[in-house]
Amino acid sequence: LFNHVSYSVYIGMEVVIALSSVIGNVMVVWAVKINKSLRDTTFCFIVSLALADIAVGALVIPLAITISIGLQTHFYSCLLVACTVLVLTQSSILALLAIAIDRYLRVKIPTRYKRVVTPRRAGLAVVVCWTVSFIVGLTPMLGWNNLWRLQQNGSISSDLIITCQFENVISMDYMVYFNFFGWVLPPLVLMLLIYAEIFYMIHKQLNNKKINSSHSDPNKYYDKELNLAKSLALVLFLFAISWLPLHIINCITLFCPECNKPIAFLYIAILLTHGNSAVNPIVYAFRIKKFRTAFQKIWQQYFCCKDTPALEIQPSDRKEMPTLDAKEPTSPQPPQKQMLKLDAPQEQTLPPEQEEQETEPPQQPKEHPPLLDHNGKIGKSFTLLRSNGFTEGLVKVRQTSEKGKKGICNFAIIGGF
Repeated sequence: LFNHVSYSVYIGMEVVIALSSVIGNVMVVWAVKINKSLRDTTFCFIVSLALADIAVGALVIPLAITISIGLQTHFYSCLLVACTVLVLTQSSILALLAIAIDRYLRVKIPTRYKRVVTPRRAGLAVVVCWTVSFIVGLTPMLGWNNLWRLQQNGSISSDLIITCQFENVISMDYMVYFNFFGWVLPPLVLMLLIYAEIFYMIHKQLNNKKINSSHSDPNKYYDKELNLAKSLALVLFLFAISWLPLHIINCITLFCPECNKPIAFLYIAILLTHGNSAVNPIVYAFRIKKFRTAFQKIWQQYFCCKDTPALEIQPSDRKEMPTLDAKEPTSPQPPQKQMLKLDAPQEQTLPPEQEEQETEPPQQPKEHPPLLDHNGKIGKSFTLLRSNGFTEGLVKVRQTSEKGKKGICNFAIIGGF
């Protein structure tokens, strides 16, 4: 009775995890697609991790349910299913390692980060991660498996039909010595050291206020990096506690073959590994505001049929923008780079002769702009806006003519940021 009840609970939980994993990670990819502020290198690796989790929910879990009923299959068919799990697991580990290295570089070299970590290099890193994952995960297909052992003890027929179970086809030597000690444990330890160094550097910068960054508000920048690093470190922690129990069981199987392993513990360990694919979107939604906003937009626009504005630039990404003086409204400035443009005087027009005299700059050295020297002074209003990668500045220059008449000239200064 216990076996039937536990098996039914196991199947039910696997179905819930599979649906949650597919839906949640599809929304992660969708959020990156519709939100331009999420299209940087870190979220490129997050998308790679999400794709691996989608494959777990759509492919691995259904196969695991099929295998759990004692399906009779060909040895290499069962081995291919097991290797698929190994490939996706390894891709998740390497994606987490790439994320950790990316965040480390962002904090270590903030001024040179965008020159070092380009989109092309990030894409190449994703390709390398998946290539290594396929090599590591498909190694048992090349011969490091249990076929020879099964043939020696007569546990397999001549047509190579067996009861498909992970332990029947995958060698524990491979799982412990090569996979766990070689490609799981070292990356986890390395990621732990990287995040420890990230937190140390950020706290040091915030405490000492010795910021070497080009940002206008460095403290705010490092606060943001700290929050994101905490969220990604939580993803790493959840991955570790989800996969370590199963690897510990594999170590017990190899080093203590006679030890009894309750089947319930094995089911729980398998559920933890699969459940890890469903928790990452939850972490993103609760810990990263960009994802939370994008998820809300997806839900409102595509499920509640509400019109929502496009997610071009998030409020959290926009620099603090002081507003213009309400007493002196100005026409909106174009978002694209243009030539300097002189508006007509707003308060009073001058005779042609006097206007020519007013606008003609005196003979002065080139390094002194004529309108900003003897004839006028810089106004109090100076506003920085950021739009489409450009910085727009509005400088109001008040000029005083020879007869005491005043005029206001608006200059639109637009340049790259």
